[in-house]
Amino acid sequence: MSRTHFGFETVDEAQKVDRVRGVFNAVASKYDVMNDLTSLGLHRFWKAYTVAVANVREGQRVLDVAAGTGDLARAFARQVGASGLVVHTDINEAMLRAGRDRLTDEGLLLPTALCDAEGLPFADAGFDVVSVAFGLRNMTHKERALAEMARVLKPGGRLLVLEFSKVAKPLEKAYDWYSFNVLPRLGQWVAGDAQSYRYLAESIRMHPDQAALKEMMKTVGFGHVDIHNLSGGVVALHVGLRV
Repeated sequence: MSRTHFGFETVDEAQKVDRVRGVFNAVASKYDVMNDLTSLGLHRFWKAYTVAVANVREGQRVLDVAAGTGDLARAFARQVGASGLVVHTDINEAMLRAGRDRLTDEGLLLPTALCDAEGLPFADAGFDVVSVAFGLRNMTHKERALAEMARVLKPGGRLLVLEFSKVAKPLEKAYDWYSFNVLPRLGQWVAGDAQSYRYLAESIRMHPDQAALKEMMKTVGFGHVDIHNLSGGVVALHVGLRV
Protein backbone atom coordinates (compact mmCIF):
# COMPACT_ATOMS: atom_id res chain seq x y z
CA MET A 1 0.00 0.00 0.00
CA SER A 2 1.42 3.40 -1.00
CA ARG A 3 1.90 6.03 1.67
CA THR A 4 1.09 9.75 1.56
CA HIS A 5 0.64 12.76 3.84
CA PHE A 6 -2.44 13.63 5.87
CA GLY A 7 -1.32 16.92 7.35
CA PHE A 8 1.93 16.10 9.18
CA GLU A 9 1.07 12.40 9.47
CA THR A 10 2.15 9.70 7.01
CA VAL A 11 -0.79 7.41 6.21
CA ASP A 12 -1.93 4.85 3.64
CA GLU A 13 -3.40 6.49 0.54
CA ALA A 14 -6.81 4.87 1.07
CA GLN A 15 -6.83 6.10 4.65
CA LYS A 16 -6.16 9.67 3.52
CA VAL A 17 -9.20 9.66 1.24
CA ASP A 18 -11.44 8.59 4.12
CA ARG A 19 -9.92 11.04 6.57
CA VAL A 20 -10.17 14.00 4.20
CA ARG A 21 -13.80 13.04 3.60
CA GLY A 22 -14.30 13.05 7.36
CA VAL A 23 -12.82 16.53 7.69
CA PHE A 24 -15.18 18.03 5.14
CA ASN A 25 -18.19 16.11 6.40
CA ALA A 26 -17.46 17.70 9.78
CA VAL A 27 -17.08 21.27 8.54
CA ALA A 28 -19.60 21.43 5.67
CA SER A 29 -22.44 23.07 7.62
CA LYS A 30 -20.15 25.82 8.99
CA TYR A 31 -17.80 26.09 6.02
CA ASP A 32 -18.83 29.53 4.76
CA VAL A 33 -18.97 31.08 8.24
CA MET A 34 -15.56 29.66 9.08
CA ASN A 35 -14.09 30.94 5.82
CA ASP A 36 -15.13 34.46 6.75
CA LEU A 37 -13.77 34.15 10.29
CA THR A 38 -10.48 32.39 9.57
CA SER A 39 -9.52 34.58 6.59
CA LEU A 40 -10.93 37.79 8.10
CA GLY A 41 -13.11 37.95 5.00
CA LEU A 42 -10.13 37.89 2.63
CA HIS A 43 -11.33 34.72 0.89
CA ARG A 44 -13.97 36.87 -0.82
CA PHE A 45 -11.26 39.10 -2.30
CA TRP A 46 -9.16 36.09 -3.38
CA LYS A 47 -12.12 34.51 -5.16
CA ALA A 48 -13.23 37.80 -6.75
CA TYR A 49 -9.68 38.27 -8.05
CA THR A 50 -9.73 34.74 -9.51
CA VAL A 51 -13.04 35.43 -11.26
CA ALA A 52 -11.65 38.67 -12.70
CA VAL A 53 -8.49 36.95 -13.99
CA ALA A 54 -10.54 34.09 -15.46
CA ASN A 55 -12.37 36.60 -17.70
CA VAL A 56 -15.08 34.06 -18.50
CA ARG A 57 -17.26 35.11 -21.42
CA GLU A 58 -20.83 34.47 -22.43
CA GLY A 59 -21.37 31.07 -24.00
CA GLN A 60 -18.25 29.44 -22.53
CA ARG A 61 -18.11 26.07 -20.76
CA VAL A 62 -16.61 26.07 -17.26
CA LEU A 63 -15.79 23.19 -14.89
CA ASP A 64 -15.44 24.05 -11.19
CA VAL A 65 -13.54 21.23 -9.44
CA ALA A 66 -13.72 20.75 -5.65
CA ALA A 67 -16.34 23.50 -5.90
CA GLY A 68 -17.72 23.02 -2.39
CA THR A 69 -20.30 25.63 -1.52
CA GLY A 70 -20.07 27.13 -5.00
CA ASP A 71 -18.60 30.63 -4.74
CA LEU A 72 -16.76 30.43 -8.07
CA ALA A 73 -19.47 28.42 -9.81
CA ARG A 74 -22.04 31.06 -8.89
CA ALA A 75 -19.92 33.89 -10.28
CA PHE A 76 -19.10 32.02 -13.48
CA ALA A 77 -22.75 31.04 -14.07
CA ARG A 78 -23.72 34.69 -14.20
CA GLN A 79 -20.97 35.37 -16.73
CA VAL A 80 -21.60 32.51 -19.17
CA GLY A 81 -25.33 33.27 -19.41
CA ALA A 82 -28.01 30.99 -20.79
CA SER A 83 -25.86 29.94 -23.76
CA GLY A 84 -22.97 28.76 -21.57
CA LEU A 85 -22.47 26.00 -19.03
CA VAL A 86 -20.97 25.77 -15.55
CA VAL A 87 -20.58 22.32 -13.96
CA HIS A 88 -20.31 22.23 -10.15
CA THR A 89 -18.34 19.21 -8.86
CA ASP A 90 -16.87 17.89 -5.62
CA ILE A 91 -15.69 14.54 -4.25
CA ASN A 92 -17.41 15.20 -0.91
CA GLU A 93 -21.17 14.69 -0.89
CA ALA A 94 -21.82 16.88 2.16
CA MET A 95 -19.98 19.82 0.61
CA LEU A 96 -21.64 19.25 -2.77
CA ARG A 97 -25.11 19.18 -1.23
CA ALA A 98 -24.40 22.37 0.72
CA GLY A 99 -23.25 24.08 -2.48
CA ARG A 100 -26.13 22.79 -4.57
CA ASP A 101 -28.68 23.94 -1.98
CA ARG A 102 -27.09 27.36 -1.77
CA LEU A 103 -27.00 27.77 -5.54
CA THR A 104 -30.63 26.60 -5.86
CA ASP A 105 -31.70 29.09 -3.18
CA GLU A 106 -30.18 31.82 -5.36
CA GLY A 107 -32.04 30.59 -8.43
CA LEU A 108 -29.07 28.91 -10.10
CA LEU A 109 -29.78 25.37 -11.29
CA LEU A 110 -26.34 24.10 -12.32
CA PRO A 111 -25.34 20.58 -13.33
CA THR A 112 -23.82 19.01 -10.19
CA ALA A 113 -21.56 15.96 -10.19
CA LEU A 114 -20.08 13.93 -7.35
CA CYS A 115 -16.69 12.98 -8.75
CA ASP A 116 -13.00 12.55 -8.03
CA ALA A 117 -10.70 15.10 -9.66
CA GLU A 118 -8.18 12.31 -10.27
CA GLY A 119 -10.65 10.65 -12.67
CA LEU A 120 -13.01 13.27 -14.10
CA PRO A 121 -16.08 11.80 -15.87
CA PHE A 122 -15.95 14.27 -18.76
CA ALA A 123 -14.83 14.02 -22.39
CA ASP A 124 -11.52 15.35 -23.64
CA ALA A 125 -11.30 19.03 -24.60
CA GLY A 126 -14.82 19.90 -23.44
CA PHE A 127 -14.24 23.04 -21.35
CA ASP A 128 -12.88 26.53 -21.95
CA VAL A 129 -12.00 27.10 -18.29
CA VAL A 130 -11.37 24.80 -15.31
CA SER A 131 -11.09 26.16 -11.78
CA VAL A 132 -10.16 24.65 -8.42
CA ALA A 133 -10.17 26.81 -5.29
CA PHE A 134 -8.68 25.50 -2.04
CA GLY A 135 -9.11 21.89 -3.12
CA LEU A 136 -5.87 20.78 -4.77
CA ARG A 137 -3.90 20.45 -1.53
CA ASN A 138 -6.36 17.81 -0.27
CA MET A 139 -5.92 15.59 -3.33
CA THR A 140 -3.75 12.50 -2.91
CA HIS A 141 -2.20 12.48 -6.41
CA LYS A 142 -1.99 16.14 -7.37
CA GLU A 143 -0.20 15.49 -10.67
CA ARG A 144 -2.92 13.03 -11.70
CA ALA A 145 -5.65 15.56 -10.86
CA LEU A 146 -3.86 18.34 -12.77
CA ALA A 147 -3.41 16.02 -15.76
CA GLU A 148 -7.15 15.29 -15.72
CA MET A 149 -7.93 19.00 -15.65
CA ALA A 150 -5.60 19.48 -18.62
CA ARG A 151 -7.29 16.61 -20.47
CA VAL A 152 -10.79 18.11 -20.23
CA LEU A 153 -9.63 21.57 -21.33
CA LYS A 154 -9.75 22.68 -24.95
CA PRO A 155 -6.40 23.67 -26.50
CA GLY A 156 -5.85 27.26 -25.42
CA GLY A 157 -8.14 26.77 -22.41
CA ARG A 158 -7.12 27.94 -18.96
CA LEU A 159 -6.80 26.29 -15.57
CA LEU A 160 -7.05 28.49 -12.48
CA VAL A 161 -5.69 27.01 -9.24
CA LEU A 162 -6.38 29.16 -6.18
CA GLU A 163 -4.65 27.67 -3.16
CA PHE A 164 -2.84 28.46 0.06
CA SER A 165 0.87 28.71 -0.63
CA LYS A 166 4.26 29.70 0.76
CA VAL A 167 3.94 32.93 2.73
CA ALA A 168 6.57 35.67 2.45
CA LYS A 169 9.47 35.21 4.90
CA PRO A 170 8.71 38.25 7.14
CA LEU A 171 5.19 36.92 7.75
CA GLU A 172 6.14 33.32 8.58
CA LYS A 173 6.25 33.50 12.40
CA ALA A 174 3.00 35.43 12.76
CA TYR A 175 1.28 33.19 10.20
CA ASP A 176 2.43 30.01 11.94
CA TRP A 177 1.28 31.31 15.32
CA TYR A 178 -2.14 32.18 13.89
CA SER A 179 -2.46 28.86 12.04
CA PHE A 180 -1.63 26.58 14.95
CA ASN A 181 -3.05 28.59 17.86
CA VAL A 182 -5.96 30.70 16.66
CA LEU A 183 -7.32 28.57 13.80
CA PRO A 184 -8.02 25.37 15.79
CA ARG A 185 -9.60 27.43 18.59
CA LEU A 186 -11.91 29.12 16.11
CA GLY A 187 -12.76 25.70 14.71
CA GLN A 188 -13.66 24.44 18.17
CA TRP A 189 -15.64 27.55 19.09
CA VAL A 190 -17.70 27.89 15.90
CA ALA A 191 -17.79 24.41 14.34
CA GLY A 192 -17.14 22.29 17.44
CA ASP A 193 -14.14 20.77 15.66
CA ALA A 194 -10.58 21.85 16.43
CA GLN A 195 -8.94 18.79 14.83
CA SER A 196 -10.25 19.42 11.31
CA TYR A 197 -8.87 22.95 11.35
CA ARG A 198 -5.55 21.74 12.72
CA TYR A 199 -5.39 19.38 9.72
CA LEU A 200 -6.17 22.26 7.35
CA ALA A 201 -3.27 24.26 8.79
CA GLU A 202 -0.93 21.27 8.46
CA SER A 203 -2.08 20.51 4.90
CA ILE A 204 -1.06 24.01 3.81
CA ARG A 205 2.52 23.36 4.99
CA MET A 206 2.66 20.08 3.06
CA HIS A 207 1.39 21.60 -0.20
CA PRO A 208 3.91 22.42 -2.98
CA ASP A 209 5.10 26.03 -2.96
CA GLN A 210 4.53 28.43 -5.84
CA ALA A 211 7.49 27.34 -7.97
CA ALA A 212 6.92 23.61 -7.39
CA LEU A 213 3.25 23.83 -8.35
CA LYS A 214 4.13 25.79 -11.48
CA GLU A 215 6.53 23.03 -12.58
CA MET A 216 3.92 20.38 -11.79
CA MET A 217 1.41 22.16 -14.04
CA LYS A 218 3.92 22.52 -16.88
CA THR A 219 4.79 18.82 -16.66
CA VAL A 220 1.17 17.74 -17.28
CA GLY A 221 0.49 19.93 -20.32
CA PHE A 222 0.33 23.61 -19.48
CA GLY A 223 2.70 25.49 -21.75
CA HIS A 224 2.61 28.75 -19.82
CA VAL A 225 1.84 29.27 -16.12
CA ASP A 226 1.50 32.64 -14.40
CA ILE A 227 1.68 33.02 -10.62
CA HIS A 228 -0.28 35.72 -8.80
CA ASN A 229 0.76 36.00 -5.15
CA LEU A 230 -2.02 37.38 -2.96
CA SER A 231 -1.83 38.67 0.63
CA GLY A 232 1.93 38.21 0.89
CA GLY A 233 1.86 34.68 -0.51
CA VAL A 234 -0.70 33.39 1.98
CA VAL A 235 -2.57 32.46 -1.19
CA ALA A 236 -1.37 32.08 -4.77
CA LEU A 237 -3.37 31.92 -7.99
CA HIS A 238 -1.72 29.81 -10.68
CA VAL A 239 -3.10 30.33 -14.20
CA GLY A 240 -2.09 27.69 -16.73
CA LEU A 241 -2.62 27.81 -20.50
CA ARG A 242 -3.38 24.45 -22.08
CA VAL A 243 -1.19 23.76 -25.09
